[in-house]
Amino acid sequence: MIARFGYVAMSTVVKNASPSKTMTYKTFSSLTDREAAVRRLESIGADNLHNTLRLLRHNEANDIKVYRFSSKLLPLATHDALSEWNPYEALKEQFQAVGDFVRQHGMRVSFHPDHFTVLSTPRPEVLHSSIRDLRHHVAMLDAMGLDGRAKNNIHVGGAYGDKPSAAERFRENVSALPDSIKRRLTFENDDKTFNAPETLALCEALGIPMALDIHHQWVNNEGEQPADLWRRILQTWQSPYAQADSPSADPLPPKIHASSPKSDSDPRGHADHVSVRPLLDFLRAIAPITERIDVMLEAKLKDGALFALMEDLRKYEGDGVEILDEASVRIMP
Repeated sequence: MIARFGYVAMSTVVKNASPSKTMTYKTFSSLTDREAAVRRLESIGADNLHNTLRLLRHNEANDIKVYRFSSKLLPLATHDALSEWNPYEALKEQFQAVGDFVRQHGMRVSFHPDHFTVLSTPRPEVLHSSIRDLRHHVAMLDAMGLDGRAKNNIHVGGAYGDKPSAAERFRENVSALPDSIKRRLTFENDDKTFNAPETLALCEALGIPMALDIHHQWVNNEGEQPADLWRRILQTWQSPYAQADSPSADPLPPKIHASSPKSDSDPRGHADHVSVRPLLDFLRAIAPITERIDVMLEAKLKDGALFALMEDLRKYEGDGVEILDEASVRIMP
């Protein structure tokens, strides 16, 4: 099994390359020239996209093919007071440059809309804003010219005191989404509410691929081991939405999230690094039935943690691990 490793949004190695610079609405509304204020938002967005391209070049130089974009590329893009603003058109060239680089180098990219994007909510206004946020993320991927293999990963959301009802609302709300949004979705188990078996059942019912978070599964489970669910999770990556609109003959590999507990007193928090042994044990367990897998590392040290993990994996060469390049390995069962 070939495993590729990626990281989230920010680099701790490349300096002064934040893709998440922002402006508050208070600052925006304090500017008396609205047109100049909008141009300022576009300038910040252009800087964020420029730094995203810098990070992608850094990734390519280090064989990193898996990367999660910052959701904060465009400040205030979904604010009600800016509904007439079309940042995707205004920054068309910058978005296209990012997308061109991704396609040219065969990268796998994604977004993870924040925890305010909740489709299990009983509140219509929250559902409305959640769908608006998903449309925004789809619009950014469309502006990059990326097909349905570029995904938006979300959690199921809250239980609101009645988990079965929340799950049913989630199913109904996802079913009602347009295909333009559904074809880009993956669902992830969380560390407090919807565990891996519950999230998997929703993925199976809706035909949406599941991104297993093994750290979340360790702290929120029903007694199962993460590998116990893997054969069913693999099947979700065969659904039509998993490969939507892709001209490629190669199927999209399943994707997982990996991190390590921050401490014994804070097992849900993310540590600076990823402990090699628990992750390697999981990868070995699923290797017999998995050809390829992409692993998104959610450690605090971002790409620094990825490079440290690769150094740790080098210690297992000759013990079922073959280092393929700076960010991928072959795992023998």
